[in-house]
Amino acid sequence: MSNKEIDAILIHEKPKRLKQILLGSAVIAVVVAGLGLYSRASAYHEQAKISAMEAIPSVALVTPSAEMQGNILVLPGTIKAFYEAPIYAQVSGYLRAWYTDIGTPVKKGQLMADIETPDLDKQLVQAKADLATAEANQTLAAVTAKRWNTLLAKDAVSEQAADDKNSDLAAKTAAMNAAQANVQRLEALENFKHIVAPFDGVVTARNTDVGSLIESGVPNQPPLFAVDDEHHLRIYVNVPQAYLAQMKPGLKAVFTVPEYPGEHFTAVLTSTAEAVNSASGALLTQFQFDNDNGMLHPGDYAQMSIALPVNTKTLSLPSSALMFRDSGMSVAVVNKENHISFAPITIKRDLGSTVEISQGLAPDDRVVNNPPDWLEKGDLVNVVKGEAD
Repeated sequence: MSNKEIDAILIHEKPKRLKQILLGSAVIAVVVAGLGLYSRASAYHEQAKISAMEAIPSVALVTPSAEMQGNILVLPGTIKAFYEAPIYAQVSGYLRAWYTDIGTPVKKGQLMADIETPDLDKQLVQAKADLATAEANQTLAAVTAKRWNTLLAKDAVSEQAADDKNSDLAAKTAAMNAAQANVQRLEALENFKHIVAPFDGVVTARNTDVGSLIESGVPNQPPLFAVDDEHHLRIYVNVPQAYLAQMKPGLKAVFTVPEYPGEHFTAVLTSTAEAVNSASGALLTQFQFDNDNGMLHPGDYAQMSIALPVNTKTLSLPSSALMFRDSGMSVAVVNKENHISFAPITIKRDLGSTVEISQGLAPDDRVVNNPPDWLEKGDLVNVVKGEAD
């Protein structure tokens, strides 16, 4: 083959190869451009997804917790003697002597003081004389009536005359009985000249002295003595109305008094007033304590720690979960689809960092902790991992 023929063949092949190269380059350019567009579209969708996720607020949840053990209710209490007796005079006169001062232990019936009653003594003498006169008159009337009844049986006197004598006997007998009753009354008053202890106890007050004028029945007069039975003590505690249902007889309380720091005593609830004081909104309760060793005294202040029984209906939440809304106190609750709703609640007791809820929540509710103020009902939220589901 000649050189001219070879050159003709090469000249024909070059355009054909160039076209193939250009076509391949165009395909590669299209693929590269497509990959770039796809990458940019994927990045855009990923960014949009991230932005959408970031637009949903993330919240941490808390679960209401039920009481595992009863709460301790700390309240002030006032200690009183089991029996308290202010002793007043029943007769007027002058104090002749007293035998027991404050702090003196006394037995029932023990003599504490004597009162001189000259006026009462004279009244008794006169009453006995009146009784003697009435007895004499009654005796004479009885003899006379007997005689007239005998004569009436013999028709020696009229029936009317006999009835008069019998009526006179009845009147004289009544007068004698009245005089006798007056003597007995004055003799009973004479016994009140001797002031005696009403029961075993301790004298806690003496408001009289030898020679003092004693007047009975005078209003607002202080008692001569006061006697307390300190062997058994009552402790009165005003309990808020919220705990009324838990105040049952037999409930125990540990208490302390200032004079014995570090010492703890145990009292038992025996009764309640069964009525809430409208002024204080509290229930008066009575605890009792055996004070055989005489350590405690009436009038003491006691700090009572009452162990309340477990109340499974009461739930606890952190105070940070509370929301103050127009409808009142409420909490934000997340449902299974992670949407927000609001539950109005009733607070039973505020313990500072936590609160006790008596109404409005169930134990399995998912409550938002530290909810933002802008949350609205139906909002979608993202629950932070690691918190309550």
